[in-house]
Amino acid sequence: MNVEQARFNMIEQQIRPWDVLDTSVLALLSAVRREDFIPADHRAQAFMDLEIPLGQGRSLLAPRVEARMVQDLNLSKRDTVLLIGATTGYVAALLAHKAQRVIALEADAALATAARTNLRNAAVNNAEVVQADGSAGFPGQAPYDAILLTGSVAQVPQSLLDQLKTGGRLLAIVGQEPIMQATLYTRVNDAQFSSQVLFDTIAPRLAGFTEPSRFQF
Repeated sequence: MNVEQARFNMIEQQIRPWDVLDTSVLALLSAVRREDFIPADHRAQAFMDLEIPLGQGRSLLAPRVEARMVQDLNLSKRDTVLLIGATTGYVAALLAHKAQRVIALEADAALATAARTNLRNAAVNNAEVVQADGSAGFPGQAPYDAILLTGSVAQVPQSLLDQLKTGGRLLAIVGQEPIMQATLYTRVNDAQFSSQVLFDTIAPRLAGFTEPSRFQF
């Protein structure tokens, strides 16, 4: 496989058509080697338009979804970001290039170890990985300029939104199959939050978050 051609095709045929047009994000996707964050037995799928299974119900999001979420957070180099669901560290690496600091939470011990190793090997020094399911966020380091969830939740807990700074953004995939929507929440002030649906997609559940009862009375 011609790796650079495959990377180019991923960006031009999958990611750019999905409204990822920020030139800094596109350049970042060329620079950060996604294949280095993929488990060895799935490395041939690194540039394919699919989710890569990681075991225990976990998976990497499709590249176009990762890229769109990184773009739509609209980060600056002054920002501190909380990432919930570090998986193998790839999204943390992308965020780290756009922000000042990234704290990445990962519930699975083996994935947390892999993420630390991958970030170190990629010389990413401003992202740290903490083993935690992330459902309660990481209030000890709050408030954050941005929070990103790399999986779906039935709803975003208020306790996560409360960890945003005023003007801060939280991006999550929210809903139940077959209808889920990537939704951007913005903290307007101490008591008010706005929300904007960005796009429709489906993603595996993140661990630890509450599911609503199937029975409503």
